Amino acid sequence: MVSKRTAAAAEQRFKPTKQQLIDAAGKTVRDVIAPDLRVLFCGINPGLYTAAVGHHFARLGNRFWPALHQSGLTGRLLSPFEERELLDLGLGITNVVAHATATAAELTPADFIKGGGLLRNKIRRFQPRFVAVLGVGAYRAAFAQPKAAIGEQAERIAGARVWVLPNPSGLNANYQLNDLSRLFRVLRRAEEG
Repeated sequence: MVSKRTAAAAEQRFKPTKQQLIDAAGKTVRDVIAPDLRVLFCGINPGLYTAAVGHHFARLGNRFWPALHQSGLTGRLLSPFEERELLDLGLGITNVVAHATATAAELTPADFIKGGGLLRNKIRRFQPRFVAVLGVGAYRAAFAQPKAAIGEQAERIAGARVWVLPNPSGLNANYQLNDLSRLFRVLRRAEEG
């Protein structure tokens, strides 16, 4: 277990250089995953900062970690450097598309279709109870669901209940932290009940 002080020190020590960000293009970030999770969160794909750092949702301004905490899914605010602690809580993280890009707009329809197939296989293998895709556009493209909206979906993937939540990136101005926390809380209540 990483202490809060150690995690904060690690974040301050490692700020990627411009070259490290350039070099992160196409890299992947190791999944935080185990069998029988309560919820497997699926980002769209890693950004360059996340890939350079090697931890999910690592860019300052990403609201994933605060939304997890404010929704009650975690007992305290975790740092991206503490992401492995999620497994003890029955939570995990993966991505729809594994490779890093500067923005999700760089991804092609083929990237999403391929990523959706790989994600389906991952869900079959690890059997989470819930899958939460963090980005309605990514879910629509990866799973051929053009009318999908935020919230629980009618479709199940390999037995897992599927939720679509907004992308927590700071670039997503349509949803503020309070909105994200509220929607994450709805998911938490569903998976607890």
